[in-house]
Amino acid sequence: MHADFNWAIGGEAGDGIDSTGKIFAQALSRAGRHVFTSKDFASRIRGGYTAYKIRTAVDPVGSVVDRLDLLIALTPRTIEENLDELHGGSVIVYDGERTTMQNVEIPEEMIGLDVPLKRLAEEAGGAIMRNVVALGAACEVADFPIENLDSALQKRFGDKGSSIVENNKKAARAGQTHVAGEYDYQEFNYDLETTDEDYVLLNGDEAIGMGAIAGGCRFYAGYPITPATNVMEYLTGRIERWGGHVVQAEDELSAINIALGAARAGARSMTATSGPGIDLMTETFGLIATSETPLVICNVMRSGPSTGMPTKQEQGDLNQMLYGGHGEIPRFVLAPTSIAECFHKTVEAFNLAEKYQIPVYLTADLSLAVTERTYPPEEFDMDAVEIDRGKIVDDETVAEWQTEDGKFRPHAVTDDGVSPRTFPGTSGGAHMTTGLEHDELGRRTEETGMRVRQVDKRTRKVETASEREPFEPRTFGDENSDILMMTWGSTEGAMREALTLLKEDGVDVRFLSVPYIYPRPDLTDEVESAEQVIVAECNATGQFADLVEHDTLSRVKRINKYNGVRFAANELAEAVKSALNGDIEEATEVQS
Repeated sequence: MHADFNWAIGGEAGDGIDSTGKIFAQALSRAGRHVFTSKDFASRIRGGYTAYKIRTAVDPVGSVVDRLDLLIALTPRTIEENLDELHGGSVIVYDGERTTMQNVEIPEEMIGLDVPLKRLAEEAGGAIMRNVVALGAACEVADFPIENLDSALQKRFGDKGSSIVENNKKAARAGQTHVAGEYDYQEFNYDLETTDEDYVLLNGDEAIGMGAIAGGCRFYAGYPITPATNVMEYLTGRIERWGGHVVQAEDELSAINIALGAARAGARSMTATSGPGIDLMTETFGLIATSETPLVICNVMRSGPSTGMPTKQEQGDLNQMLYGGHGEIPRFVLAPTSIAECFHKTVEAFNLAEKYQIPVYLTADLSLAVTERTYPPEEFDMDAVEIDRGKIVDDETVAEWQTEDGKFRPHAVTDDGVSPRTFPGTSGGAHMTTGLEHDELGRRTEETGMRVRQVDKRTRKVETASEREPFEPRTFGDENSDILMMTWGSTEGAMREALTLLKEDGVDVRFLSVPYIYPRPDLTDEVESAEQVIVAECNATGQFADLVEHDTLSRVKRINKYNGVRFAANELAEAVKSALNGDIEEATEVQS
């Protein structure tokens, strides 16, 4: 049997698929197992196929694979959608008493378990618990102690009263008992080992919210948009405990302008949205840079353009974040490569924003946003977080930044490009600024010399940061290999596991995962030392590959996937081998 176990539940949107998957994921993590989840859902409230998948193992798992060991099928389409991932020995749980499932055909060499989910749920207290009956059946199939499911049910339904919790426990045991009585579990050949480890289970949006609080963010303004909404949902009710506030604006334009106002007032401020929202925020983005206001803008990417596919994966906004806006705008673009990095890079984004008084794009994507993964608690050490608010001047130091007549210079031309900053209430620090070009006092000007000095000053911030900050890639694999693989953002997890698969086939690869898009590390030496260079990303045109070619003056091979589905580790390993064999000259389009 495989070292990991892959479980899924699928049905129609509105059938409680997400909450059911979350309960099982929590049960597994509470049993000391590592968990990595993925979701497939339609862009609608009800109707349309949706699924929740869990990959679990005793050892850490960081990506999905194209294999399912146990599938809970609430609709016939669920089987059809997952047929390519099912294998000989896969177990399919379905309710044969339901009209739509009465004539379902189980593929050969697979095990079909006809469990009357609805009837057993009604006997336990209500048909709404049919999915919990299925979870009990899954526990029996996987030889997983149902007591671990009890604690997850308590967490999920505890605030609804003890009777609701007990009914759900009863429903789960009804599913377990039915499978134990009707089928021989030895046929399933699964045994989910438990451990005494204690893990944190969270998704990327939650990690960003947690990182924002740890990093000193005290104001958030946003407007709901898939898949960034959970950042706001996480912060609401939590940031208030630290003296912070969340404002739900009427649209994305209002959100970024409100966040800008809070940042001007001295608060660490943030907004989060997705591609369409970034479009609307672009004009204010220029004002943020020109006024030299520190602000973090989180872009959780999804498939575009226009409304595109709101619930599907893509990394198509890179050029937008690098070049969006009229004029020449200094900026930072950070791309966390894992859920844990969503936490750490959020803290870093706030520090960079204030140290250099510049807008920072923190870019995640749908795969990171909705995926839940387990980590040891020490991965998120709040006591280790360092906050750097940059070049702040107070009542005692403000005089050195004043003119002879006592006026503060908020846009003083400096060698490193970073001007002094005062918070409201600083004696002698009162000032104004404008979106128009301005002088050192913040007053508008069209004087050519001052225009040049201000543009050069703002540009120097990025140069200074490149010299001072450790903007380096993450390195994995065989450092002596002539094969160089590069990714950015969420593709790291799949590629790290693909390294193991490639090594098993005798292919050693050097792998660079790049979390810093702008400014980015100089990759010239890495590229020139390799015989073959391959860049994998979830977009059609190879936007990061273009940057690598531009920076290094070298051609690279490309693996591009843009069908709305993230990379799987085994799929990526096969694509790399195809590229090395010459099947890919300039571009590989990976579809599934």
